[in-house]
Amino acid sequence: MKKITLALMSSFTLATFTFGATLTNTVQNNSLVVYNSGIGLVHEERELSLKKSDTQIIYEDVAKSVHTDSINIDIAPEVTLYSQQYRFDALTQNKLLEANLGKKVEVRLLRNRNEFKIITATLLAHSGANAIVRTLDYKIITVKSSNVIFDEIPKELIIKPSLVWNIKAQKDLETTLKLDYLLSGIHFESDYVLNIDGESASLTGWISVDNRSGKSFEKTELTVLAGDIQRKPQVYANRLRKVAMMADAAPAVKEKAFEGYHIYTIPFKVTLANNEKTQIKFVQEANLSIQRLYSARLNNPLYMQGQSTADVSQFIAFKGLGIPLPRGDVRIYSKLDKQTILLGENRLEHTPKHTDIKLKTGTNFDIKVVQKVTKRDDSKSWFRADIAYSVKNSSDANKTVALVVPFNTNENSKVQTDENYTMTKGNLVTFSIDVAANTTKSFTVNYESKK
Repeated sequence: MKKITLALMSSFTLATFTFGATLTNTVQNNSLVVYNSGIGLVHEERELSLKKSDTQIIYEDVAKSVHTDSINIDIAPEVTLYSQQYRFDALTQNKLLEANLGKKVEVRLLRNRNEFKIITATLLAHSGANAIVRTLDYKIITVKSSNVIFDEIPKELIIKPSLVWNIKAQKDLETTLKLDYLLSGIHFESDYVLNIDGESASLTGWISVDNRSGKSFEKTELTVLAGDIQRKPQVYANRLRKVAMMADAAPAVKEKAFEGYHIYTIPFKVTLANNEKTQIKFVQEANLSIQRLYSARLNNPLYMQGQSTADVSQFIAFKGLGIPLPRGDVRIYSKLDKQTILLGENRLEHTPKHTDIKLKTGTNFDIKVVQKVTKRDDSKSWFRADIAYSVKNSSDANKTVALVVPFNTNENSKVQTDENYTMTKGNLVTFSIDVAANTTKSFTVNYESKK
């Protein structure tokens, strides 16, 4: 077998369709790899019957969104490929008229207001709305194009998206034609549901494949690749939303690392209808021990003036899982008196295994932080500021709140306070403040830094 990759030559004049090889309609060994960048890689195989006199192979039912420069065909070495085209003749009245010029057609003629008769005639010309025909008794008449009746679709019209190869065969043969190509309009992403129950949670993950490629895939072997492959810029159409979920009892999805990416193989054949979203469960983790975290991002004290109030963000955090998690949306739920409550939504980026996860659920209603400049003593060479912080906890539970303060440190910088703090990322001062229920905790910090 020889493998040939070539770009489509749309300007090439095709040979007569009379000399076409025979391809089975049944696709075998079909597979699809879907990437999270909006493309898919299709592999299909069909049995091919070829005569030495055949000059064309027409491969029907490729995707409308096929990347024509990605066509990769594997065929017997006795077959020479000269050129290829992507063809799709969407049926219109004008195309049918054009394809039937010089051919016998039937014409519906009006006898009176309520009665028609059908005659046989030769189609000579058309101008869109009207057509000129010659009757069997050699009369030339003009009729409405809509009154021309066709017996069949001409062979030169290809009404399914197709690839057409112009070939030369050395002999008659029976062989297998293998085809690979890229398509657009298909995308996969992960969707996660985190159900909170007290101090534990369960995580369910779905592989969500959204197919807008212009092609349906019947019982195909499906693989998805998580990771960002390098590609040239592409433009994709907006996607609609229609969900079809697979059964809960399906076999487990298999994950494997490969060349810096992660491959997820679906262990059963999947049907992906066009313009439909299909979801397949691939993560089910129960009894996750969770933490509730609270954090406020405050102002840089060197540039503060006056007083301001800061909101406190709240998070759910848990230890990393033993499997990698592809990028996707996470919806966080809990129950109150048997009623399900949405706590928040977040975005999970590609997460390697054993990587701790922290998901923001929203802004806490009951905790507020006030920051106030109580003294400024700046000079030409130094910033000096005293900042008073107060954390008010109006809830009925004790809270620990992290206050994160941007502060550009250098060897002359100073942070003076009675509260403990840590330096993170080289420019963040972080305080961990314990605040009892329905109380306020206050403290002051002196900051100094050379300009």
